[in-house]
Amino acid sequence: MYRDAELSTRKIVLSLLRTRGPLSVGELAKELGITEMAVRRHLNTLDRDGFIESKLARQAMGRPLHMYSLTKEADDLFPKKYNALTLDLLEELVAEEGEGKLTRLFQRRKDKLSERYGSRMEGKSFPEKVAELARIQNDNGYMVSLEQGENGDYILNEHNCPIAQVADQYQQACQCELALFQELLGTPVERTECLAKGGTKCVYQIRRAESF
Repeated sequence: MYRDAELSTRKIVLSLLRTRGPLSVGELAKELGITEMAVRRHLNTLDRDGFIESKLARQAMGRPLHMYSLTKEADDLFPKKYNALTLDLLEELVAEEGEGKLTRLFQRRKDKLSERYGSRMEGKSFPEKVAELARIQNDNGYMVSLEQGENGDYILNEHNCPIAQVADQYQQACQCELALFQELLGTPVERTECLAKGGTKCVYQIRRAESF
């Protein structure tokens, strides 16, 4: 219960800084109805996590005050509707330009990602390329785990899909991801399970090949 209360208070601190702008320890203490010492404890935790920053502000009288505000990292803690916006825009694109335009859009996204990550594959062995691909996907929020299969093949599991709502509606998203994997690895890749099609995760079988 104590930990829940602590987390709840920190959420209120974040909300106050979001809606009221920079605030001092005294102002936060007054809003929360707790001591300044307690406020400082919460601020120390939020500062350690990278969610707040402080700047000295001069006063008409007395010593300068530390004024606390949110960092860019804290922005991700607040609700977003990016998926709804993306789906609305894609729906309008298909209505105006047709499915072909949408397919070309995803193809261009695949080409851009291939160009961005291609250099990270240069000079690497097959196992190193697979491990690098797993790191890339983990960095992008896919929660990847790797298994080594027979004959040096690999199974790449994605336990999360940041673009799941888009992939549910537009299969081009999944097709381009598969094409990207094959391009980066230079070897055949097969998707055997897909979150967007009712699976519990996305599963890719990566086969070692001398040429592809």
